[in-house]
Amino acid sequence: MKARTVLGAALGTVGGAVLGNRLLKRRAGDLETPLVGIERTYRWRGIETQYTVAGDPNDPDMLLLHGVYAGASSHEFESLVDRLAENYHVYAVDLPGFGRSERPPLVYSATLYAEFVRDFASEVTDAPIVVASSLSGTFAVEAADETDFECLVLICPTGETADERPWVRTLLRTPIVGTTLYNLLASKPSIRSFYDRDGYYDSDRIDPATVRYAWESAHQPGARYAPASFAAGTLDPDFDLETELAALETPTTLVWGRDAELVPLRDGRDLAAAADLDLVVIDYATQLPHAEHPDKFVEYLSAELPRADIED
Repeated sequence: MKARTVLGAALGTVGGAVLGNRLLKRRAGDLETPLVGIERTYRWRGIETQYTVAGDPNDPDMLLLHGVYAGASSHEFESLVDRLAENYHVYAVDLPGFGRSERPPLVYSATLYAEFVRDFASEVTDAPIVVASSLSGTFAVEAADETDFECLVLICPTGETADERPWVRTLLRTPIVGTTLYNLLASKPSIRSFYDRDGYYDSDRIDPATVRYAWESAHQPGARYAPASFAAGTLDPDFDLETELAALETPTTLVWGRDAELVPLRDGRDLAAAADLDLVVIDYATQLPHAEHPDKFVEYLSAELPRADIED
């Protein structure tokens, strides 16, 4: 009788998890285009990736690369695209596995993303200025050796997020248990906590629409596969970021939120010193200084970037 009771409870738990996962998927619905501009598709190795183009084609190209986390997408640059499009030909892409791009059940890696950045920049843009957030900064650095970039602007780049734990990726990729665990990690409270703890200095600046869009993005079909690799530490590059930046010939500037904790300012200072790079520090900001203070960020671009003529 006890065994039968335990089995019944287990089946009930599994059934509840399956039902809950299906309901979340239905509630998320289709993901709307988050940015002002023209939406286009770039087919890469059989994967349809979505990107938005805005601005005058005669202006310098600028490629925006969002960070990597559950719910990540080009929406990260929502407050910047219209400003930047006044003087740049802006490309804001959803990386494979994120946003409105397809999310096949691949084993995602840093090399895969670096190759995507290289191919997208070479085939779609013309010697772009690359603005890359967090871990995507390392993808851009790796791609820069074989790609014609005008310059790099790296926002709180990091080469080490966690010790490599492939078992985490395997667990999160499982159909029932993995989906259930992922849905907990990608819940609205969890996403809000990420923005509050590591994304924004002032929680009052967190737009509920931003949380909502990230949640919807995090619950699209196949959404757990890329974050599973991130959580397992397998999206970290195989190189030392300081060494790679020091050897890089592409002009590069670092941008940091003064109060960042996930990737603290001291890391930025160490990188800048080791590679002899300029470091721009934005006050009252953490991991997403460009999203929290778009005017300050654009003011930096207007003053520092080559061939730019932005009026704040």
